[in-house]
Amino acid sequence: MTTTTTTARLATTATTRLLEATEKLLADKGIRATTMQEVAEAAGVSRAWLYRHFPDKPSLIGAAIVRLNQTLWDDARTKLDEFDSLDHQLAAGVHIGRGAYDDPGALLLRLRVDEPEEYNTCAGVGVTGLVPDLAAFWRPYLELAVERGQIDPNHDLAEVSEWVARMLISLGTTPGDTIDLDDDDALAGQIRRYLLPALRTDPRKPHR
Repeated sequence: MTTTTTTARLATTATTRLLEATEKLLADKGIRATTMQEVAEAAGVSRAWLYRHFPDKPSLIGAAIVRLNQTLWDDARTKLDEFDSLDHQLAAGVHIGRGAYDDPGALLLRLRVDEPEEYNTCAGVGVTGLVPDLAAFWRPYLELAVERGQIDPNHDLAEVSEWVARMLISLGTTPGDTIDLDDDDALAGQIRRYLLPALRTDPRKPHR
């Protein structure tokens, strides 16, 4: 093993330790109360070693937020890829959203709500918008649905993606009296009855 390879592996290990320590402190104390010194101590490294990898607190917190986001999206994709129909994928998406208070979703949601300015500063433009994030996540699934004939190809998928994102947020956060949101089959049935017909309709044709 070359010296360069060994150094790269050590750097990767150190970065992982630092991010894991940061995530734990964020869960315990939030963004404002977490200090670089505490992260270094929790990770078992010197402050000099910490600053070698992350020059300031926003870059460190931002990297931790990106990692939490990636874990959240990866877990969601694994669950959605079990289905090959859009109705069941959307129903599963609502179920996943309703579990957003589980880690890592709980921590991200709490940081966004409790410390929005600090969160936005650290996260950067790419991960701050809930609706744009969710719309981007769903876009590939909607493209596949077009290929399967479940969505009319004349729809603007950017617009549809945002509409689906907003619909899922509403379903996941606003329970009603006519549907059990924890029953994926019942929810998929409602999606087939009311949502998919709109997506199958050619948007260029006038409604009657």
